[in-house]
Amino acid sequence: MDVAPPTRSTYRHGNLRRALIAAGIELARAGGPQAVVLREATRRAGVVPNAAYRHFESRLDLLTAVRSAALARAAVAMEKEFTRAQRKMRPTGTKEDDRRVARESLRAVGIGYLRFAHDEPGLFRTAFASATAAIDAPTGHRSGDPERAGASGRNPFQLLGDALDRYVATGLLPPERRPGAEYLAWSAVHGLAMLALDGPLRGTPRRQLDALAERVVETVERGL
Repeated sequence: MDVAPPTRSTYRHGNLRRALIAAGIELARAGGPQAVVLREATRRAGVVPNAAYRHFESRLDLLTAVRSAALARAAVAMEKEFTRAQRKMRPTGTKEDDRRVARESLRAVGIGYLRFAHDEPGLFRTAFASATAAIDAPTGHRSGDPERAGASGRNPFQLLGDALDRYVATGLLPPERRPGAEYLAWSAVHGLAMLALDGPLRGTPRRQLDALAERVVETVERGL
């Protein structure tokens, strides 16, 4: 039997907002964006429903905040993948080292993105929920917004842009081919993620998906 938590009558300033977002994140993790319901979030936070309206005017407001948190977690996953790759590199300060860093950066963006989709499908779906897409389209991301960013202060779309800029800086990508390259790379990787989550690749063994992820990222690199 699902018993409601005891109702809290008071919260320190700011704590209730954080508690509601935390509850929303857990709802999203379990059931995706459609599971983020304001009344259920207040129940989990242990407050009466009306208390939530001091911080969120509607379900969409809460969903937008949870989406920002999901985007930040996606960015962290991508940054961790790059850190993991860096540990394997032994730079010597050569031009080829710079190119290797650029390649690993792009690979980390793609592989980290796909791993996040596999490990956190509910949060991944929430991060790219169409209900809030108009509020936070990629070109409208605020630079360095901490609510959407990883440890570097960059959100997922910006991390991809940074990786492509490294390609240009190291001569791996001609400058004239740089405009719009984010959308080509993102489309390929996001397409695989959705095929694995909700399409014909759903249920494919993880090892096979990991191999496909490597091939997709390699194809993106060659196609640039």
